[in-house]
Amino acid sequence: MGNLLYTSGQIPIDPATGQIVEGGIEAQTRQSLLNVQAILKEAGVTMGSVVKTTVFMADMNDFPAMNAVYADFFTQPFPARSAVAVKTLPKGALIEIEVVAEV
Repeated sequence: MGNLLYTSGQIPIDPATGQIVEGGIEAQTRQSLLNVQAILKEAGVTMGSVVKTTVFMADMNDFPAMNAVYADFFTQPFPARSAVAVKTLPKGALIEIEVVAEV
């Protein structure tokens, strides 16, 4: 296995406004993954290079809706994933996502 890139957790902050996006778990999942995607692009890789994700969620009842958006960002073979319920996230976010990618 090559070198690995570890990202810090990405909450759904819109880089244009610096604010958490509105629209519930779907919008927040999409923005968190877009933020991850931007980091990977800067490193010269794509979402296809991700080998592991960790998803932190404020409410595990949001898992199906999160998973539907998450599936739009990854193709087979899917990276390994952990999903963890947490009491609170920074800035009141509903989700935070970190990844490990091969570079």
